Amino acid sequence: MKKHLAILLVTLIATTGLVFPRSAAAQTSDVGKTHAKVQTLSANRNQLVEVKFRDKTKMKGYITSVEPVSFTLRDAKSNASQSVAYSEVDNITKASGGISTRTWLIFGGVAAGVVTTWLIVKPAVCDGGAQTRGIC
Repeated sequence: MKKHLAILLVTLIATTGLVFPRSAAAQTSDVGKTHAKVQTLSANRNQLVEVKFRDKTKMKGYITSVEPVSFTLRDAKSNASQSVAYSEVDNITKASGGISTRTWLIFGGVAAGVVTTWLIVKPAVCDGGAQTRGIC
């Protein structure tokens, strides 16, 4: 009997966490984080941002103004401005503009490693051109 009661209690707790929405305190915390992120991203007015809304839609644009409960986003394509409440935003990030500097540095490092390996390994393996098999 105790085993069944324990299983029922665990199931009830798990389903309660999944069925009911998050508490207002957690949503307030998310709004505060979103507000701080918008403040940071709005420092550069020419910074393209991507906003992901709670209804799973996305929008790219530029932050033109920041208010206490909302911010204004100018659409990158249509140039139309829209007021967005912090509570509507799920996530806001800098929009990716192609390959980053970090990626180019990694590609450059790999290329330098390949060239260096070719210049060092080929003479050691080929004995100065005496062999005619393999990579020689």
